[in-house]
Amino acid sequence: MGLNTDLRAFYASRQSDIPEHVREIMDRAGRELAESGQADKALNTGDTAPDFALPAADGGTVRLSSLLASGPVVLTFYRGAWCPYCNLALRALQQHVGTMTERGARLVAVSPQIADESLSVVQKHDLTFDVLSDVGSATARQYGLAFDLTDELASVYDGFGMDLQRVNGGHARTLPLPATYVIGRDGTIRWAFVATDYTTRAEPADIIAALDQLNIPSA
Repeated sequence: MGLNTDLRAFYASRQSDIPEHVREIMDRAGRELAESGQADKALNTGDTAPDFALPAADGGTVRLSSLLASGPVVLTFYRGAWCPYCNLALRALQQHVGTMTERGARLVAVSPQIADESLSVVQKHDLTFDVLSDVGSATARQYGLAFDLTDELASVYDGFGMDLQRVNGGHARTLPLPATYVIGRDGTIRWAFVATDYTTRAEPADIIAALDQLNIPSA
């Protein structure tokens, strides 16, 4: 059973707990985001991945170009620890991080959260890969992934007690689209997954298949 099967099951299990008027707001915001063409603006296969240097949960700084000097990078963007779909996705990636490492790849996860929140994610889920803080979403914006919540949806999240103002370091409205990139050592994006639907994520099996393709010599 794949990650997206688990995500759909979790989504279905939650619907009865959310008031109908709130579901309508969330569904409307999702439709508007999908219709905005935001996913089409994001970087995709064949594009050059912008370099970045972001703070890690352990207090260090991680630079993409430094990682690429050693091998390919799997770069995934998630919304934050407050998002249960993100937590499911991070745990699924953790289950496959060894397989990615065997293929010479480094897994890196990026969210707009402050470093303390990233550290909490690492500790809660026993993550062994880099979890970075993109406060203000400058890196997500470079990749074409950053968008602003609607007023209605921001109020819904406030009502859920998510406190995005605090966890995102004063940038409560801006989030990244769920996205995962496989980046070759030359900095070229070799595989991409970008979605406006936060309940859908890249399947680990597809990521691994993309890494395998990197190791196939060109004709």
